[in-house]
Parts: sequence; C-alpha cells; structure tokens
Amino acid sequence: MRDRRIVHQIVQAADIQPTDIIVEIGPGRGALTKSIVESANSVILIEFDDDLAADLTERFADDPSVRVAHADARTLDTADMPEIGDRPYKVIGNLPYYAAAPIVRNLLEQAHKPELLIVMLQREVAREMTAQPGKMGLLSVATQLYAESRTVCHAPPRAFSPPPKVHSTVIKLNVRENPAVEFDSVDSFFKLARAGFAAPRKTLAGSLAVGFRKKPTDYAGLIEQAGLDPKQRPATLSMDDWGALYTRWRESEPTA
Repeated sequence: MRDRRIVHQIVQAADIQPTDIIVEIGPGRGALTKSIVESANSVILIEFDDDLAADLTERFADDPSVRVAHADARTLDTADMPEIGDRPYKVIGNLPYYAAAPIVRNLLEQAHKPELLIVMLQREVAREMTAQPGKMGLLSVATQLYAESRTVCHAPPRAFSPPPKVHSTVIKLNVRENPAVEFDSVDSFFKLARAGFAAPRKTLAGSLAVGFRKKPTDYAGLIEQAGLDPKQRPATLSMDDWGALYTRWRESEPTA
C-alpha cells in the first residue's frame, strides 16, 4: 500500500494504545506493520506466504515486541497464542480477497474474541458486511451477529503498487460482548438464516419454504407471530427481527 493517508486512517480507527496487543493479519511487505509496531506494546504478525513470513521474521528478529506466526488465518486459534491468553486484543489486516469472509468469521467465532477488527476487504464484501436492513444478506447477518460494523474508508486501486483490479474498503467491527441473537447453538441459528436467504428475491415466507422444502403457508403464521410480515423480503430483516424469528422457529421446531 502506498497511500499513507489510508494507513493513518486504519491505525487511527484502531485507537492503538501502548499496552494493546495487536494481531496483524496478512502483513505482507509491512506497509501497515511499521505504524502498528510504533504504537503497540505487543504485535503478532500472521502471514501465510512462506517467503513473506521468512522476510518478516528476519526483519523483526531483534524486536522482542514482535512475533511472526507462519499460519493460515482461516484456521487460526488465538488460544494457541501465549501473548494473548485471556487479555484483550485487536485485529488489523489487509485480508486476501479470496479468504476474507472465512477469516472474519473464524475470528468472530473464537472462544476468546478480539475486541475489535479493522480490516480491508474487497469493496463488495465490505458493503455486505456493513449493510443495513433493506440490503442485508447472509454475510451481513453472519457478521453483525457478533459485531457492530461500519465503514472506515475506501481504497481505490491506485492506493496500491501494483494496483489491483478491484476497489477495496476498510471496515471496523466492534465485537459484541454477547451475540445479537440469543440462540441454542450457532449451527441452529445459521440453519434458519441460510433458509431465510435460500431465495432472497422471494418473500420471507417463500424463501424459508425453499430453504426447508416446505410450503410458504407453513411459515406465514410463524413469521406473523414474530411480529413480521410474511411478504417482506429477507433483506429487510434487522438483527432484532432475526432474533424474534429464531425464537418462534425454535418453539415450533424444537428439534431443528
């Protein structure tokens, strides 16, 4: 990244304090790393690429505040990091576009979650993660179940060298103390959510019918009991709406 204004906005959004533990995902050649290391007491660099991980290890060999972990952030378990333990930590990262959604979900589903994430994503992915009711999709729900999301800034291709073919966006995820929906298990909640978006252009009743392979009339009453309109589109539901719908669904199908 060659646009230092964007680097500044990322670091500023993270509100890094001297005592913070920072996990940087995908540091690459260190465009962000220098600013992070200058501000934080402890930094863990997660790099998947063999050569880049080796270069970073050599570069920070004499800095005891920095550790390089050659790992895949999609399967990373922060419980394996002694620097973190049960202490708060923040995540900053320019995420690889092909793995961005799995990385974010893995971090948000950790037993010991970060307090916030500042991540750069492909613009379309960022737009869905931060979408409001009316434009929400399954990724919106999966993200906002665990965090409040907002856009920090946009990064056009010219901000990078070489410039990519896509536009990027930096978002901030403030992780909730508890999920936005009270559920029996995360798997049962996503069973409902996936069905709810099985046919997103249909009505909510119609989409649930497609997802569960039943008739729309089987869900109209349940949706109304949740205080919703069976004819509204799945994209219009807020997280509170999903919570109400989940409660009614579990009452009607307790073994689901």
